[in-house]
Amino acid sequence: MFLSPLVTELVEALRVLPGVGPKSAQRMALHLLERNRGGGRKLAEVLARAMDNVRECRQCQTLSETEVCGICASRSRDRSLLCVVENPVDQLAIESSGSFRGVYFVLKGHLSPLDGIGPRELGIPALLERVRGGEVRELILATNPTVEGEATAHYLREALRDQPAIAVSRIAHGVPMGGELEFVDGNTLAHALAGRKALG
Repeated sequence: MFLSPLVTELVEALRVLPGVGPKSAQRMALHLLERNRGGGRKLAEVLARAMDNVRECRQCQTLSETEVCGICASRSRDRSLLCVVENPVDQLAIESSGSFRGVYFVLKGHLSPLDGIGPRELGIPALLERVRGGEVRELILATNPTVEGEATAHYLREALRDQPAIAVSRIAHGVPMGGELEFVDGNTLAHALAGRKALG
């Protein structure tokens, strides 16, 4: 099918989304142009506002429109419990389980030296400074149960060996090995958090 240059550009722009290949992007673009121009305009407007106004929370690195996100700003959260996750999707998955009332630190990935992603790129120095600040009693490592996630958890555990007063735990593996937290149901996540175990 021949597509005009602007439609082709729209299709290519949609392909930046994860899991969207050429055919899916083409279907989306044509749907918006043929059947839902209002929805397309709304999408463009909200996307532009989000790109301009969403930033990282200065305390936990999750996505937020404010300098400090709602969870970090909440007085009802237990600040002595700090849960480390790889990305905001994993944070949302744990929040949806309804079983965790602590606060978070979002790494925005995992250690991957081959890709040039080390502790600094993930914000680990800021995390360690926060943990050593005295407010945290337990650090819960909820990185994904993948090789990289396990390596990241191990790195953090080793980095805190000099802090015996801080309990370091790992979520239990009701979460399948090789799986991603965003695809795990809330009950499984609740059991994984409840069954966490101390490391080292």
